Amino acid sequence: MSSKPPHILESSIEYLKGVGPVKADMLKKEMAIFTFRDLVMSFPFRYVDKTKFHKIREITPESDTVQLRGVLRRLEVLGEGRKKRLVGRLRDDSGAMELVWFRGITWVERDLQVGSEYIVFGRVNAFNKSVNIAHPEMELVTAENTQKASTFAPVYPSTEKLNSKGLDAKGRQRIIKTLFEKLSAQDFPENLPEYIVKKLRFPSHYEAIRGIHFPTSQEELDAARKRLKFEELFFLQIRLLQIKGHRKDAVKGYPFSKIGDYFHTFFNTKLPFELTGAQKRVLREIRKDLGSGVQMNRLLQGDVGSGKTMVGLMCMLMALDNGFQACMMAPTAILAQQHYISIQEYVKGLEISVAFLAGSVKGKKRKFLLEELAAGNIDILIGTHALIEDPVVFKNLGLAITDEQHRFGVKQRSKLWKKNSPFPPHVLVMTATPIPRTLAMTLYGDLDVSVIDELPPGRKQVTTVHKNENHRIQVFGFIKNEIAKGRQAYIVYPLIEESATLDLKNLEEGYEAVSREFPMPEYNISIVHGRMKAADKDYEMQRFVKGETQIMVATTVIEVGVNVPNASVMVIENTERFGLSQLHQLRGRVGRGAEQSFCILMSSFKLSKEGRERINTMVRTNNGFEISEADLRLRGPGAMEGTQQSGILNFRIADLAKDNKILEVAREIAIRILEDDPNLEKVHHATLKYYLDNHTKKIKGWSRIS
Repeated sequence: MSSKPPHILESSIEYLKGVGPVKADMLKKEMAIFTFRDLVMSFPFRYVDKTKFHKIREITPESDTVQLRGVLRRLEVLGEGRKKRLVGRLRDDSGAMELVWFRGITWVERDLQVGSEYIVFGRVNAFNKSVNIAHPEMELVTAENTQKASTFAPVYPSTEKLNSKGLDAKGRQRIIKTLFEKLSAQDFPENLPEYIVKKLRFPSHYEAIRGIHFPTSQEELDAARKRLKFEELFFLQIRLLQIKGHRKDAVKGYPFSKIGDYFHTFFNTKLPFELTGAQKRVLREIRKDLGSGVQMNRLLQGDVGSGKTMVGLMCMLMALDNGFQACMMAPTAILAQQHYISIQEYVKGLEISVAFLAGSVKGKKRKFLLEELAAGNIDILIGTHALIEDPVVFKNLGLAITDEQHRFGVKQRSKLWKKNSPFPPHVLVMTATPIPRTLAMTLYGDLDVSVIDELPPGRKQVTTVHKNENHRIQVFGFIKNEIAKGRQAYIVYPLIEESATLDLKNLEEGYEAVSREFPMPEYNISIVHGRMKAADKDYEMQRFVKGETQIMVATTVIEVGVNVPNASVMVIENTERFGLSQLHQLRGRVGRGAEQSFCILMSSFKLSKEGRERINTMVRTNNGFEISEADLRLRGPGAMEGTQQSGILNFRIADLAKDNKILEVAREIAIRILEDDPNLEKVHHATLKYYLDNHTKKIKGWSRIS
């Protein structure tokens, strides 16, 4: 019995007319295009709109690419040597403009006819308060090209190597056209249930694929894009929700059946402040998870200072009440030490054994700690990634908390799962970097997400202002006034050493300038950066924490992990060089005490549009979720913290910064489908099930082992 022949779309790319082995090899290396299907699914990233003609008088320096129709009135060679250029003058009934060529002057001049009418296409350049087009596409007006339909010409991503092999935008367009001559609607069977296509008024799968490559109108292009974006986000959500459902069915967890003495005593006698409504809501959500008999895998988001650590501690007390140990892992020794000190203080008098483990704990002390942990004599272990090392063995770990989880790699986090048997511990991952809703639905689509969206009462918002070099004396004077009141200040720089390419104030120069302005013995200054030895860094940090120094000059190592309620001023140098989330994290180092705090954003006079928008956002709002949405819009998802670890952000066409509405609709429909038909067994879901089983690659998300 002969096997079924492979589908035409699975054919190797070298067998397509116009490609061959050499070009095929280049497409494989440069664009990961191996088959006809890969070629079809490699979409244009923009389109050249040749559906309309502009008048010359309409063109401004802000115009992008334009199509004109006019008479070539003049053509002359100007300049000599490297400054030699060919300049033409195009005129229509509204005005005239220059066309310029710097290369291929001889054959361009030979090819063009002064006095003839041309269709001209190209990108507008602004030069000396006028506009021109360099190296335009020129086509003589003929009866034929004035009658044929204009198009949106697709432009594909390319590289120099592809261009050298004739696989530039036009070359790719040519071979894709050749491929579509071999294909029909039968080669692109429907992959969405018919009722979804009708409800959302989508074109068919085939019409969308063809329309994305060769649209004949803006409407056709918009419809194709919308359909393909929906497909990409919908199949992702279905997969994530299936994984979430499978975990809830398959991954058992220890049921924490009671809330006991530890929790009640702490809540009634030790709680240092009234919990916010958001903290209470999150604790209820976690309590429900912990009592379900299914392993909890929950993400806890909360802005800087919202009280995540207190929620984490109260969850650990639930574990202790049920006879289990708990641990908390932080990315830096400073942050871990801070958690250790504060939690030890909170549970004082409750007969709870709290221990600290980091790389600095060595020798007999480490050996004794590990023995006590394995014997069950340590209730709560707090530390760095040292917690996941093989010699660290718990007697019965019931809850593992990871703080600032985006700073750990996938393998690091997954090791915590294996620290107990037969069931893995419950997992709570915490982050003070608010995640935009669209990213949370994508990166963490298979996790349960809790949000603390309320700050404790009495917390004053940090006042944020923008200053430049002209205001430096004023800023130093302000810091002196705050120090005179008994406060402290941070001054943060983006670099450690001078950079040849960036005109930035570096840390050493900054330290010298600050030292001159704030001389000893009246002032003491700490300096901290990433290249210092851990012991030296900790020493300087502790001097500042204890109030022995009034100013800390630092790089972003203090972004996470320093809690000094007495610090009231954060000065950030070269603000334009920082991302929004990083600026928000740095600002979160102040405003931790009862006094009003200030964040001063120093920048150069010259700011890019994006840099100015980042600074304006920081001045306008303290809301971390609003800031994260702006960050996503400005930088895109790939540049945001933690996301580079995820394979699921490599979308072909969807854009999380722009397509949030499509994502929300896709997730809502996916949820409804799986609630009604978890295994996709109903007849009207047959096409969907087939496509998921045969055409969607396994999603390499990293939240599943957070």
